[in-house]
Amino acid sequence: MSRHIPVSPGAIPRFLGEFEAAYQRLGKTDAILAAAAAHHRLLWIHPFLDGNGRVTRLMSHAMLLESLDTGAVWSVARGLARSEGTYKAHLAECDLPRRNDLDGRGNLSEEALASFTRFFLETCLDQVAFMEGLMQPERLRTRILMWAEEETRLNKLPPKVGSVLEAVLYRGELPRGDVAGLLGLTPRHTRRIVSALLESGALHSKGPRDPLRLAFPAALASRWMPGLFPEKTSGKN
Repeated sequence: MSRHIPVSPGAIPRFLGEFEAAYQRLGKTDAILAAAAAHHRLLWIHPFLDGNGRVTRLMSHAMLLESLDTGAVWSVARGLARSEGTYKAHLAECDLPRRNDLDGRGNLSEEALASFTRFFLETCLDQVAFMEGLMQPERLRTRILMWAEEETRLNKLPPKVGSVLEAVLYRGELPRGDVAGLLGLTPRHTRRIVSALLESGALHSKGPRDPLRLAFPAALASRWMPGLFPEKTSGKN
């Protein structure tokens, strides 16, 4: 159990200011590594009377969402919850003062923080592997295009939506200006197709001029990612 005593309430704004300065402008690689350090340091500051753990896990999720563009398909918070004992033991170790002159130059143990960082990143990789096993990304393209074909046959989506989806899958995102040339249609017909895909939830875009990106709406999850849901079984009551 940690014996850490949080900073005094009056000092919290100063510590949070230093926290922001340390973590707000980092390159991609440093931001990924810093997610673990920031996770412990915010808990060490302990700025709230209650809910510090939940807020910190949300912060870590947001940091990885921004630096890795995870799309919220996986979350480190789930992995930390599955290894709660190890997780809390690492945090308690990080609260300890440095052991000797070789254990960093700050007040807290750098060796313990490095160990927690390894655990944190291994937890991230575990969650990526877990979701990969459920989603089966190598089959995702086939399932999405089959869904588009069925929706077109049922007149729920206009023709050629599959070509747009396939382009988004291949490129990661598709500028709206490229859609007309891709389909060989007039701007009016192109807008109709894009609008239909946005309304269906298959694609999303931050704004009317921003690129189109694949979405994973809950309504389509059972079709696109059937591994996320257990198969229904019939039984007698």
